[in-house]
Amino acid sequence: MLNLLRDRLFPLQRLRETFRFMRGNMLVLSLTQLLGNFSRAMAFPYTSLYILALGGRAEQVGFITALSPLMGLVLFPIAGHITDNAGRVRIIAFSYYLSGSFLLLFVLAPTWQWIAVAMLLRGVMALQFPARSAMIADSLTPEERGTGVATMNTIAGTLSIFAPYVAGNLVEHYGPNWGVRILYGAMLILYLSSGFITQRYLQETTVNTDRRIDMAALRQSFVDAYGGLWRLLRSVPPVVLALTGVIILCFMTNGITSAFWVVYAVEKTGLSPATWGLILLLETLARNVLFIPGGMLVDRLGRAVALGTALVLALLAMPLFVLVSGFVGVLLVRLLLILAQVLLIPASIALMADTIPRRIRGRVMAATGQGGVMLGAAGGGTGGPGTGYLITIPLMLSSVAGGYLYALNPAYPWYVAAGLLLLAIGVTVGFIRDVPWAEA
Repeated sequence: MLNLLRDRLFPLQRLRETFRFMRGNMLVLSLTQLLGNFSRAMAFPYTSLYILALGGRAEQVGFITALSPLMGLVLFPIAGHITDNAGRVRIIAFSYYLSGSFLLLFVLAPTWQWIAVAMLLRGVMALQFPARSAMIADSLTPEERGTGVATMNTIAGTLSIFAPYVAGNLVEHYGPNWGVRILYGAMLILYLSSGFITQRYLQETTVNTDRRIDMAALRQSFVDAYGGLWRLLRSVPPVVLALTGVIILCFMTNGITSAFWVVYAVEKTGLSPATWGLILLLETLARNVLFIPGGMLVDRLGRAVALGTALVLALLAMPLFVLVSGFVGVLLVRLLLILAQVLLIPASIALMADTIPRRIRGRVMAATGQGGVMLGAAGGGTGGPGTGYLITIPLMLSSVAGGYLYALNPAYPWYVAAGLLLLAIGVTVGFIRDVPWAEA
């Protein structure tokens, strides 16, 4: 009897041991990311329709999308300095409060020009990305990073499963104008709530949390970041530079296409906003189910192999989107991109964490991002949140180009994105290998 009880409890004990990292900071980060993902999964997929409803055109959609990461050029170096010198918790909480306040502009916007200003100011969220990335890396051992990142993304995506479908029905009922205003109002409330949770429960992982950061120090950190960028990049392994190149190319594919997935689906494929929301619901469900197995597969196959496989899957999906028709065809293309995401995100984040020394992790991740990119992001966002200031200019240029490409021919953004992914595959095959050691 005792042996039988032990046999039944052993799988539970083994499961608990496997996910022992999901407590403390990792649990708090997962919860706040869950709230943020839920709100973004409602509002972002329909922002392009909101811009068009306020009188914008495809070119304006691309221009406004390009403004989102602009503030990162200024904020990422400052955030990286604070992350390494004054602690993570304060900067994460502050970014939630400030970004949440700016969301009020989306709710009250009378014209598309207001959306442009709001999109620019919303970029203050970039303050927290280096801090979150460094805290995740600090909270997981090298052996846990693939599974840990995948588990956190699974938890963080739970509420997002139904968000696009609920939002799509709301937009269809009230129209893009009033419907999207309601969605951004909900996003404002959840951002402020995440700021409170972070400030109250997240525990600091550095020893310099009481160091004062004044304006002179912030200005100097900006000068040091860009002035010392070449020296910083020379201090990291070549695999980090190659991976950064791949990540930049992936973000550029998102910049070209992300704002126009819903526009093409509604205008060219003939889907309704609610039907598009159903597709996003199903793909989110698939992503959440597959994230943990994908992370485990990354740990087993190796980071480089998983990364290359993900890029090939995404390469196949991009041109297929403009060739298929109907609900089923679009859904299959989006599911192909989900398979790419569940491999690429844990593989690239784990590889970045494996190769960057802890002492400069905040500054490097401020420049290059945390490594993760959600290929095929369909919400009008960048596919981050792990962008860095080295990625900002290529991302902005590609977003502007996406608007003009769509205006020229609605299929062109996806063909150009496929070309960029082909180049990313070449860099991966030629230069990216798993390292024989991993940074703590």
